[in-house]
Amino acid sequence: MSAVTVSGVSVAYNGLRAVADVDLGVGPGEWVALIGPNGSGKSSLLRAVAGTVEYEGDILFDGVDRRVVGRRQAARQVALVPQHPFLPVGMRSGEYVLLGRNPHMGYWAMEKVDDLRVSMQALQRLSAEDLAHRFLGSLSGGERQRVVLARAIAQEASVLLLDEPTTGLDIGHQQQVLDLVEDLRREKGIAVLSALHDLTLAAQYADRLALLDGGRLVAEGEKSQILTAEQLARFSGARVSVVRGPEGQIVVIPRRAQRA
Repeated sequence: MSAVTVSGVSVAYNGLRAVADVDLGVGPGEWVALIGPNGSGKSSLLRAVAGTVEYEGDILFDGVDRRVVGRRQAARQVALVPQHPFLPVGMRSGEYVLLGRNPHMGYWAMEKVDDLRVSMQALQRLSAEDLAHRFLGSLSGGERQRVVLARAIAQEASVLLLDEPTTGLDIGHQQQVLDLVEDLRREKGIAVLSALHDLTLAAQYADRLALLDGGRLVAEGEKSQILTAEQLARFSGARVSVVRGPEGQIVVIPRRAQRA
């Protein structure tokens, strides 16, 4: 049984359809990456699974309809790292990460020692423990991104949704973040559904790719089947070469236009 099953899901904003009849499943411990041009529906599909936008169709968590799962239970199951999170500038980073523990606490309950431990461990795994006492408003873009991911990790959900998680990160921290997600899904069987613009990173980390265009799922499957120069040119207008790296990994290389 899939950890997440998306069946006939559509999302519309003010009558304009952003996602149209998408079917997709992500199994426990599996990583599926959503790729496609800007405006193809990747973020909207993630928001639908997270429950932050209205949708048509069915979304199931471990076979249970999302609509009948209470908000607190859903928050224990699904954690979202949005592309543009709201960050209270006057809140300290450690306090923000601790918010990820709210689904595990009773109403009006205070955090326990274990909640503090899990939150600090999440920061430590991202080499961000030194940010715990700094205000969110003082952080750089890359530092904010790591803190937002730490909050999602502290949530200890069984499904992790990532919307461009490497935005604003230098290459070393990009690898650190994706390596951590890889470790978590292998250690704890977390199902990962992510939107990634960097196709080489998507090929290196994801098990399967799902290509969206115009809100529709136009191709889904093995990386070698999805990442072809012809298909990327057709759906995104990109000029690329798809080659193999020294260890056989897929590498997508942009090509400049030929000028006379």
